[in-house]
Amino acid sequence: MRDLLLGGLAALSAMVLAAGAEAHGPPRKKVEERVDINAPPEKVWGVLSNFHDMSWLPPVEKTEGPGGNAVDATRRLTLTGGATVDEVLHKYEPETMSYSYRITAVDVKVLPVTNYASTIAVEPGTGGKSVVVWRGAFYRGYPNNDPPPELNDDAAIKAVTGLYRMGLDALKAKIERSGS
Repeated sequence: MRDLLLGGLAALSAMVLAAGAEAHGPPRKKVEERVDINAPPEKVWGVLSNFHDMSWLPPVEKTEGPGGNAVDATRRLTLTGGATVDEVLHKYEPETMSYSYRITAVDVKVLPVTNYASTIAVEPGTGGKSVVVWRGAFYRGYPNNDPPPELNDDAAIKAVTGLYRMGLDALKAKIERSGS
C-alpha cells in the first residue's frame, strides 16, 4: 500500500510540474540585425538620432508625437495603408549613439508581436565606417497555447527580422546615396 501511495504521489508531482511548465507561457524571442554603412558614425547618428523622424523606414508615411528625445516621449507611426504603431522612448543616450523604445499599441495583424522592446545603436566600424545594430525582444502575437500560424513564434521572428532588414538596408542606401 505504501509503494502504491508513493507511486501515486510521484505521478501527481510529475503532472503538476508539467502543467506548471506549460502554464509559464511562450518564451521571449530576440532578433538582432546589423548593417555596415560607408559613413562616419556621427553622420549616421545624425539621421537616426531624432526619435520623431522615421523617414528612413520605408513603410512609415508619417511620424508624430510630443516629447522630442526626452525619456517617455511618444510617437505614432502611420504606415502605408493607414495602420498605426504607438511607441514610447525608454532610454536615450546620445553619448553612445543609441536609444531604446517600446511599442505601446499595435494591431497584431500589422506586426504579430506583443510586449515589444527595441534598441537601435550606431557603432564605429572599420576604416571610419559605421555599424548600425537594431535589437528587439518580444513575445509572439498570440500569447496562449496553440497560436494560429500568423501569430506564432516563427511569424513574429520573421516579421521583426524582415522589418529590421528592410529598415537597415533603406538607411544604408539613404546615407550612402547622399554622399555622407
